[in-house]
Amino acid sequence: MDRVVLKVKNLTKKFNERVAVNNLTLEIHEGEIFGFLGPNGAGKTTAIRMITGLAKMDSGDVFICGKSISKDYEKAIVNVGGIIENPEMYKNFSGLDNLKYYASLYDNISKERIKDIVALVGLSDRIKDKVKTYSLGMKQRLGIAQALLHYPKLLILDEPTNGLDPEGIIDLRRFLKKISQKNKMAILISSHNLNEMELLCDTIGIINHGKLEGIKTLDQLKSYNENGQIILKVNFPNYAGKLISKKYSTDKISIYKNTLTVELDKNVIPELTTYLITNGISIYSISSQSRTLEDVFLDTVNQRALPVPKGVNNV
Repeated sequence: MDRVVLKVKNLTKKFNERVAVNNLTLEIHEGEIFGFLGPNGAGKTTAIRMITGLAKMDSGDVFICGKSISKDYEKAIVNVGGIIENPEMYKNFSGLDNLKYYASLYDNISKERIKDIVALVGLSDRIKDKVKTYSLGMKQRLGIAQALLHYPKLLILDEPTNGLDPEGIIDLRRFLKKISQKNKMAILISSHNLNEMELLCDTIGIINHGKLEGIKTLDQLKSYNENGQIILKVNFPNYAGKLISKKYSTDKISIYKNTLTVELDKNVIPELTTYLITNGISIYSISSQSRTLEDVFLDTVNQRALPVPKGVNNV
């Protein structure tokens, strides 16, 4: 397994009586894109600020490439590049002049390194133009170039797709996947955009009210999709619901008029069809609907049951 780049252990932060981050523990490995998913105010940015040493932690610790943020800050943070909130740039400077300025803050960044990073982020054609002429997507690319100048092992991006158009979001997604795989870089991204996180990340950590409610790998999310909703139109929906509830030991069933919706693995559809017909149920239609990351997110945060339309009773 690739080595651990970021290790967060029992990280906690309080503001008076409010717990902003509650005993957060996670690991991110080389080449892994980890998505911090949660609603606004869930504690994502506060956690990131503690991970980068921009906010004081009340308890716990953060280790970057084995170095403690609280005990060995300089040796830990040298491995980090990031954009927290919006990238800061000199708008009347060219993109190249911005990068040269930030490169001057380090000892070992050559002109060739700057040139390579510019090519990597796809800004070679516009790097000599002033930043004030850049689109938001180009500014994000320049910000990432700035964050990558010093060869970091960990890239941290806080809500990087905010304000981007669909094309810009697709370009950013492709770019981040490319650098994570090519450079074996660990990437931590926070967002409340469920669909984008599902398309981009290898691992999703769901945070709510400062607490990490669950961590799912992409493979685990795909397996969740097998266990989705089966929707049937039948002649006797209440009777069909009772049959299904008994056979499959589930209460995740809802009925509206002659439509019955049940949470089951879609692979049982052939068996389910035969079972209902054998017991005198006529099936007018049957379909399946995979569970999305949104379903997993809501289940994890709210521990909710299958939603039932207004005025309808569960079986």
